[in-house]
Amino acid sequence: MEPSAGAWCTASEVGFRLRDHDHRLSSVRLDASVVRGDFTYRDDLRSWELRLPRPRIHRLEYRLTLGHAGGGTETIADPDNPHRLGDASVLSCPDYDEPTWLHLPRAEGQWRDVYLPLSAVRGEMVARIWSPTTPTDRVVVAHDGPDYDRYGELSRYTAAMIGAGRLPPYHLVLLPPGERLEWYSASPAYARALAADVLPRIAAELGTTRPMVGVGASLGALAMLHAQRRHPDRFGGLLLQSGSFFRPHLDRQESGFRRYLRIVRFTGRVVRSADGPGVPVALTCGTVEENLANNKEMARALRDHGYAVTFAEVPDAHNWTAWRDALDPYLTALLLKVFH
Repeated sequence: MEPSAGAWCTASEVGFRLRDHDHRLSSVRLDASVVRGDFTYRDDLRSWELRLPRPRIHRLEYRLTLGHAGGGTETIADPDNPHRLGDASVLSCPDYDEPTWLHLPRAEGQWRDVYLPLSAVRGEMVARIWSPTTPTDRVVVAHDGPDYDRYGELSRYTAAMIGAGRLPPYHLVLLPPGERLEWYSASPAYARALAADVLPRIAAELGTTRPMVGVGASLGALAMLHAQRRHPDRFGGLLLQSGSFFRPHLDRQESGFRRYLRIVRFTGRVVRSADGPGVPVALTCGTVEENLANNKEMARALRDHGYAVTFAEVPDAHNWTAWRDALDPYLTALLLKVFH
């Protein structure tokens, strides 16, 4: 049923309606990563309206750009849609389901901060580590750690899955991104810092000799795969979400990024390699992402090189909720395989 104002989703379309009883606005435009369009004013409804074929998604984050009669524009969340995520409105389709682990009780644990000098990149970071009350030598390390936790709820997932007995206890290490665009863009220096400075210090802090499971999204996924290729003994498995695995024939639109050439040289080497230091790896990517094609190509290449690959398309876009929603079952299955 269509609301009098706000947004709706059916099996075949998404629709938006913004009230403007006095027709004060000169234009309304939908601003979303996967769909855009201009609204039409309907005198019979005294509202602006837009209907579009439904993309291959279960939820949509969007904003509205309003044109004012006196000139000027502003981009805002939809005032007629109460569902928000940050400064964006959220439209959830009837077939969207939140992860069930959001409603599970969580295992108890403690946080600590560990200072890490990074000689290879002449930098430093402070990692946040969550440890369960049960002793364990298992470790998961996440790039973009603070945002993975704040927006992707990675520590909540960890505590819920351990608390429910669905996963064995493990430490969760959140690595801040630092000089993100430089460090995460297939940087040999950062890969060396991760392998020589970060992971050994964490292993000593936690008393483990096990290879760790690396987690990353977007450029963070690229950097985690790059580090694993250069230092395979440090990693027991990888979760790579919407990795920025740029390829020249697929991603020319990214060529303005200053480290584009370094990235495509790395991805080209991986694709052309005869074999690789294979570990279990799970890749997820949104059905409507620009990165989908290069993620499919990377999944095929890693499978050909001996990695135990799971690849999944998620009915969402390039955002933290999509990555959060894919943690179970894909990270769950990966950790059960690695932590057996």
